[in-house]
Amino acid sequence: MKAQFVKSSVQLSQLPSTEIPEFAFIGRSNVGKSSLINTLTSSKGLAKTSGSPGKTQAINHFIINEKWHLVDLPGYGFAKVSQATRAEWESLMKSYFLNRKQLITTFVLIDIRLEPQKNDLDFIEFLGTNGVPFSIVFTKSDKLTPNQALKKVNDYKTSLLTSWEELPPIFVTSATNRTGKDELLQYIQGLI
Repeated sequence: MKAQFVKSSVQLSQLPSTEIPEFAFIGRSNVGKSSLINTLTSSKGLAKTSGSPGKTQAINHFIINEKWHLVDLPGYGFAKVSQATRAEWESLMKSYFLNRKQLITTFVLIDIRLEPQKNDLDFIEFLGTNGVPFSIVFTKSDKLTPNQALKKVNDYKTSLLTSWEELPPIFVTSATNRTGKDELLQYIQGLI
């Protein structure tokens, strides 16, 4: 797989103006987004990983095999940034999701170890209400036994079904042992 950094944008006007299909990755700060992106692209340092939340502070575009853009979006949640900066990010993200015609789907990353978090559920609700296609990608599955992971996924599905008629595609991944990598890439290939 050939993966190359294209550009970072902090305003919608700076986004690439190509018609190339885009697949966006987003999640709470420290969900393991950069690690998953590096695993998917088989690149060690394509997306910058960090022990401190909020490392990604712009919309980062990467071109994959000259065919599609992988879009690394700033995390939401507990990043140590000012209210003003957080408000700017939220405004930029909303505009991106509601106006970006190249966006094929969004992968919402969720730490499989946690109970359903309000900001994850709110964000999923925002996407659903606005008709933005998305999938749920559970990360860090290597931190649980297979049975524990299955229980967490089922708990999450139950939680979602209280307000959703049908569930989006769901993937269980681990950047550490590459679980889910092939399934995610096949899904993207199918959508292209």
